[in-house]
This record gives sequence, C-alpha cells and structure tokens, in this order.
Amino acid sequence: MAGRFGFSSSSQATMKVTSTPSTELALTNLAYVSSSDLPNFAVPGSKLFLALIGNSFVLSLRYPFHIHRISFSRIKFIPPDNFNLALLTLDLEFVKKGTKNEQLDAVLLANQLRKRFVNQVMMEGQRVSFEYHGNNYIFTVNHAAVEGQDKSNAPERGIISSDTYIVFETSNSSGIKIVNQREAASSNIFRQKEFNLQSLGIGGLSAEFGDIFRRAFASRVFPPHVTNKLGIKHVKGMLLYGPPGTGKTLMARQIGKLLNGREPKIVNGPEVLSKFVGETEKNVRDLFADAENDQRTRGDQSDLHVIIFDEIDAICKSRGSTRDGTGVHDSIVNQLLTKFFFSHNILSFIETSPSIVISMTERLLAFQIDGVESLNNVLLIGMTNRKDLLDEALLRPGRLEVQVEINLPDENGRLQILQIHTNKMKENSFLAPDVNLQELAARTKNFSGAELEGVVKSAVSFALNRQLSMDDLTKPVDEESIKVTMDDFLTALNDIVPAFGASTDNLRRCRLNGMVDCGDRHKHIYQRAMLLVEQVKVSKGSPLVTCLLEGPSGSGKTAISATVGIDSDFPYVKIVSAESMIGLHESTKCAQIVKVFEDAYKSPLSIIILDDIERLLEYVAIGPRFSNIISQTLLVLLKRLPPEGKKLMVIGTTSEVSFLDSIGLCDAFGVTYHVPTLKANDAKKVLQQLNVFAEDDIDAAAEALNDLPIKKLYMLIEMAAQGEAGGSAEAIYSGKEKIKIAHFYDCIQDVVRY
Repeated sequence: MAGRFGFSSSSQATMKVTSTPSTELALTNLAYVSSSDLPNFAVPGSKLFLALIGNSFVLSLRYPFHIHRISFSRIKFIPPDNFNLALLTLDLEFVKKGTKNEQLDAVLLANQLRKRFVNQVMMEGQRVSFEYHGNNYIFTVNHAAVEGQDKSNAPERGIISSDTYIVFETSNSSGIKIVNQREAASSNIFRQKEFNLQSLGIGGLSAEFGDIFRRAFASRVFPPHVTNKLGIKHVKGMLLYGPPGTGKTLMARQIGKLLNGREPKIVNGPEVLSKFVGETEKNVRDLFADAENDQRTRGDQSDLHVIIFDEIDAICKSRGSTRDGTGVHDSIVNQLLTKFFFSHNILSFIETSPSIVISMTERLLAFQIDGVESLNNVLLIGMTNRKDLLDEALLRPGRLEVQVEINLPDENGRLQILQIHTNKMKENSFLAPDVNLQELAARTKNFSGAELEGVVKSAVSFALNRQLSMDDLTKPVDEESIKVTMDDFLTALNDIVPAFGASTDNLRRCRLNGMVDCGDRHKHIYQRAMLLVEQVKVSKGSPLVTCLLEGPSGSGKTAISATVGIDSDFPYVKIVSAESMIGLHESTKCAQIVKVFEDAYKSPLSIIILDDIERLLEYVAIGPRFSNIISQTLLVLLKRLPPEGKKLMVIGTTSEVSFLDSIGLCDAFGVTYHVPTLKANDAKKVLQQLNVFAEDDIDAAAEALNDLPIKKLYMLIEMAAQGEAGGSAEAIYSGKEKIKIAHFYDCIQDVVRY
C-alpha cells in the first residue's frame, strides 16, 4: 500500500493486550508494547513507532510493561512524504455528559493538544480521550486535511505537527463553550503555509495574487487585537475585472479551497432570478442563511463562509438602467448590499457576463445599509468582465473598494499556463521531445488562459486522431505510440482564434494581390507608417498615434493599412469596415465600434484600422447626409487616450477627405498621407513584376494605365489575361503566352475612368 497511506508490510504474530496500569497512560492515545517488539514498528530515519490496525487506524507505540496474550495481525506502517496535518477539526464533549459547563480558550487548548499529541497519526472518525485542567474530554476527528493534498474518497489521516491548525466544534448540549476561536484562526486563515499557484492550476497571475493577498488577507493573518490597536477594519470588498477566460473564476474557486472555512457556495447569477414577486429577494437571503445562523449562534467565533457568484451583472447592473416597471431587479442589489457589506467572514467571488442587461433602483439602499439585519461577518471579492456595467453603489469605498485588473497573460504567464496544461502528458511521456513551450508562448500573443487550454486540447486531438482508423474504430490503440508533437501544437493554433488577437485572415483579404513595388510614393507612405508603428512601441509620450490615408478609390489605401497591421506584429489588430455592419442601426454601429476600441485597451499594443470612414458615417453626397452619432463617437475615440500601460495606433482610410475635413474629423488624425493613383512609370514597375506583357509592349501598356488606381490596374490585367476567346489566363500567368496589346486596349475602353 502506498501513496497517501504510506507503505506497510504485515505478518502474523501473537501480541499481549490488557488494561493500562494507570489512568495517565490511558489518556495518552498511545499503544504500549514490549520493548522487544517495538523495533518491528520503527519508522526508518525517525523516532516514530507506528502500527496500522485494520487498514484504518494508525497507533503510536511505547513499551512500559508486560501483559498477557491474544492473537492478532500486526502491520508495520511507514508514513509517506508530506504527511503532516495542515488542518484538524475536532468535536469536543465530556467523557461524562451533562455533568458540568466549561468555557475553553481555543488558543490555549490547541497549543496543549499539539504538544501532547505531536507526531501521532489522526484519522477522520477517530475518538481520543484526554485530560485538560482536571476534566476528562473526548474529541472526535471530524475533518483532517494533509498539507498540499486534494480531497479524495478515502479517509483522511496525517501526523500532528507543531504547525497543525486545530478547529474546535461543540454541540449546543455539550456544556462546552469555545472562546477565542477567531484569535486562533486569524493566523491560520489559509490551510497551508505557502502557495504554489502553478500547483493550483493558476498561471501568470503571481503579481495579481500578491495584490489580492496584501489588500484582502494580510490584515486577517494577524490576531484581532493587533488590527484593533492599529484602528483599521478588514477590507470588505474587492473587485477583480478583466477579459473573459483570464482565470478570474479559477482563482476564486482555488482561493476558496485554500481558506480555512466552509465549502464555498457557487451560484450562477441568473439562477437567483424568479418570475414570482419576492422570490428573487428570498433566493438572495437564502444564500446567506448559513452565515446568519453561524453568526447568531457563535458570534465572533463564526467560520469563514465562501460564496462564488457567476454572472453577477445579470442581477446587479446599474440601478435605473431599464424601465420594466416592476422594480424586482432593483431590490436585488439592495438585498446584496444588505447581506454582502458590513461583515467580516463571508468571502464571496463574483463572475460576470456582458450579455444580460438588468436594471435596479436605489429605494431600499439606505435602510438596508443601516438595517439591523446586516451581517457582521462579510468580505466580498467580486469578479467581472464588464466593470462599467456594475452599479456604482457596489464600487464605492467600504464595499468593492479594492479593484484589481486580471489582464491577458504576458509571455511568461502563457508559458506557465502551457506548462500547467501539459504537465500530465509530460509526466506520462505523451509529450514529444520536439515540443518547445517557450516558442509556443511567444507565438500565442493575446491568448487568454482558456484559449491556451483550447490550443492544448486541439493539439491532443490531432495526436489521438493519428491512432484511429476510420475503417475500424474498434481497433486496439497502442497507448505508448501516442505523442503530441510540435506540429500538432502549430496546427492547433489555426483552430483557436483569440478573441483579442490580430484579425490576420481579414487583413490578408484586404490585399489579395499581395504587395508589389508600385512607385516611390506608395513605398514612402508604407515606410512612414512603419515608423509610426515603431513610435507606438517605444515612445513613452505617445500612447495614442493616429494616421489618415486619403486618396482616390482603389489607390491602395486599405492594402497599405492591412500590410502595416500584419508587419507590425502587434498582438491586437482589428479592421472596422462598413461591410460588417450592413443593415445595422447607427446606435448598434456605435456600440460595435466602441467595443473594438474597448477590446484594444485590454492589449498592450494594438492597431485599429477604420476602413472607408465615409461609409461608416453613412455619407451621401446629396445633402450631404451622414450619421452625426457615429461622427461624434469617432471624434471622441480618436482623442481618448488608452489606459496606462496600453498603446494604440489608429489608421483611417477615406476617399472623401474634403467631407471629413468639413465635419472636423481630419483634425482628429495626427498625420495625413495622400495615396495617389499610378503614373506611367509606376504602372511600368507593376507590369514588369507581373510579367504578362511582351517587352516591346510594356511601355505602351504602362502609358495607357497612366493616372489609374492600382486596383483597376489589376482588374484590367485579369480581364485582358482571359484572351479574346477566353481560356488564356493559365497560359499567360504561367509565362507561356503574353497579353496582346490590341486586346488590352479594347479592355481599357470598357473601364470608366474618373
């Protein structure tokens, strides 16, 4: 037997059992054997002598006397590594019940028990007799937690050490009252002495966790009399906010497991809602019923209660933001304010979703805050994707006063997350030697933790799929041949598209013909734009850089912008165009544009391309008519600086620069470049690179293309490449044939030139 139970070996022998010769020995929780038998139970490298009885209880042995015979199986027990108990919950009672009433100090009693039973093994369900201040007691082990081990279905047991944290419980009829339980618990708020976030499945959040611990838990580590002398109160609320998938809920659940308190309650925000009047508020009150009862019966000695709220914004949006006329949702915030704040020991975590909009009012707030039913043991840690949607009353000091942003992981954080998700396959030799997690971390810019997990799952699916035969799915699989390779991970990157990543596919579609040398002016504009990219990267005084490319339709403005976006290697590049907003109301368009900018603010480096701004503004030359709402939105966004530590470049394109100038939008851009049509010399360079004309015809064709936008040049070339009778394109593009100049002139006549 191994693992959490240690190692053992058994043999049949005859041992002697009898009553102990003195009461003192009976209260030591030790089994006494002959000195000649004791070495058989020695634990190597220690002074411990342990025996496993019935594959369950472990006895500590000594040898003071001789006794008569009885036959039973003896088993030597060797404890595994990390067998020390972190937490022991004991139920106390008198040996003779109902005889007296006693008040016990939890700190003094815990110190006495640790000293008396040090190095003894305790197991859940075990009953032990002991004497304390002249009274005989029995404690029953209700819960035992070994440091650094997760829960299992097997009975928990471990060795008491000087660091074991002991919690006492008593029934109302026991006659025993425990005092100073909170004093004992204050320095033992966590179940283990140190934290390894990676072992908890949390990667890339060390700094954020440090902030959380400092603001929410540091004061709770010290005894209450210390904080009382300092004249401070514990933080009553903390808000963790950031993009979805960054680990907010994971952190909440893991911290809930680390704390010495009740099992956390996990509630999905919409589950609280009910169609019946008053039922929603009742659901909120029921969440805190256990905490209220605990405080009512135990007062300051009440335990720490953990409540995890998913999608809290589904019920706690800004009050008064909707007009449903019922006021049902308004009173939800009031109930939460009543229960959450003004308490010290209930720990709540909140996760929000941006999809549900619910309103609230302020009618009951003042009464609830000052009401007699407000709990005296609440600490709220909230988590949200949309901090802006939460009611302001939740965010003021004294409530969710500490606000920590949980952002997308950096390269080192991504490496930690990938190590967490590949640890098991590496231990079991399923990870191929060629897998370079450092390279993957560098490639996965702006991937969230959830998206990185998706990459690992996708890579594993490729590895498993290689072992399957679609002709015979019942064919046995050779487990040892399963290897997840670097190619699997690289292919998986195409499956998972990060929500805050670069829209590479959309950018490539904006330059289907690639980038060719089409003259000094286009080259100059591209080089200048890349200098602006460099400025955004390194400048400390320019967190926002804006650039406008204006020129005739089809002159290559969008292609240049897309190329700059791709070559910048920025983690977040998005293109905003009218084609993705066809048929939308102008307010909806504004919301989509704002969302792109809000998403960009979550990335350290971002580029936003506003393509065909006049189309976004719904410009019509007759009138002229345009959307003033969208115009004002763009004016604000183009001048609003990104948050501290974030840098943004905005590139706009337009064919109606005079219109933008008339409404003041040109002034919102820091730099403006004119993208011209092609001159004859520029067109000649393009035709030479395409190699579709005979040498003698290139000059004549280039002259005919003078002052033509490059987009129309490509269209003319494709038309002429079909040949007079069609079917010549493949031969022309392969170089076997050339476009006939006469046919090319005919095609030019079909093109309307402005």
